[in-house]
Amino acid sequence: MQRNATETIMKYVFMFCAAISIISIILIFYFIFKGGLPFILEEGLGNFVLGTSWRPRASNPQFGIFPMIVGSLVVTTGAVIIGVPIGILTAVFMARFCPKPLYRWLKPAINLMAAIPSIVYGFFALQIFVPFIRNIVGGSGMNILTASLLLGIMILPTIIGLSEAAIRAVPDSFYQASVGLGATHERSVMSVVLPAAKSGILSSVILGIGRAIGETMAVILVTGNQPAIPTSLSSGVRTLTTNIVLEMSYASGRHREALIATAVVLFVFILIINTTFMIIKSKGSDN
Repeated sequence: MQRNATETIMKYVFMFCAAISIISIILIFYFIFKGGLPFILEEGLGNFVLGTSWRPRASNPQFGIFPMIVGSLVVTTGAVIIGVPIGILTAVFMARFCPKPLYRWLKPAINLMAAIPSIVYGFFALQIFVPFIRNIVGGSGMNILTASLLLGIMILPTIIGLSEAAIRAVPDSFYQASVGLGATHERSVMSVVLPAAKSGILSSVILGIGRAIGETMAVILVTGNQPAIPTSLSSGVRTLTTNIVLEMSYASGRHREALIATAVVLFVFILIINTTFMIIKSKGSDN
C-alpha cells in the first residue's frame, strides 16, 4: 500500500515538473512575441529582416538586422566547421581508444571546460587568439575567424559529452559481430559503432549549434561588433545576441521594440534549426 502511494506521489511530481517546463516555454514564447511582433508588423517584415542599415539613434532611424543575421550565420557555421569534427573524434577516442589512466584525467578536464564561464573564454580569446589572428591576417584581430575559433572551442564539451554517451550506448554485440567477421578494431568502431550512434551524435551537434548561436558575452569581446555585412574572414561582425546586449541598456521607445523584435527573429531562427535537424534525425532513424 505504501509503495503504491509513493509511486502515485512521484507520478504527480514528475508531471508537475514536466508541466513547469512546458509552461515556461509557452510564457517565454508569449512575452517575446507580444513585445516584438507588433514592431515587425509596423516596420514590415522585409524592411526589418532584409534591411542592411541599423541606425536606431539617427534622426531618420533605420532598423535593418540583415547584417546581424549574416554575422550569426557565418560565425555559427565557422564554429560548427571547427568544433564538430574535433568533438566527435575526441568522443570516439574517449569511448573506444583512450587508455584508462589517461581517461581519468581527460574526462574531468572536458567537464571542467563546460563549467568555465563564457566571459572567461572571452578574455582568454582576447588575450591569445586576437593577437595571433591579427599577426596572421592583419586588421584588429577581432573578426569572424577569431569568433569562430572561440565558439568552436566552447561547444566542444557539449558535443564530446553527448557523443561519447551515444557511442557507449551502442550494444557491444555490434562491435563483437564486426570483429568476428574479421574487421579490425578501428574499422569496427568507425564503420559499425559510430553509424549506430548517429542519432545521439546528431543531437549533440544540435545542442552545440544552439550554444554557438546563443552565445553572447564571449563573442562580444572578439567580433568587433560592426553592424555591417562581412566581406571576408577578417571582417568584424555583430551577431543578433550581441546586438541586443550592446544596446538594450540605453534603448527606449522604438529602439527598444526593435531589440525585442530582434529576439523574436533569433527565437524563430533557433526553432527553424532545431525543427530541421529533428526532421533529418527522424528520417535517419526510419532508415
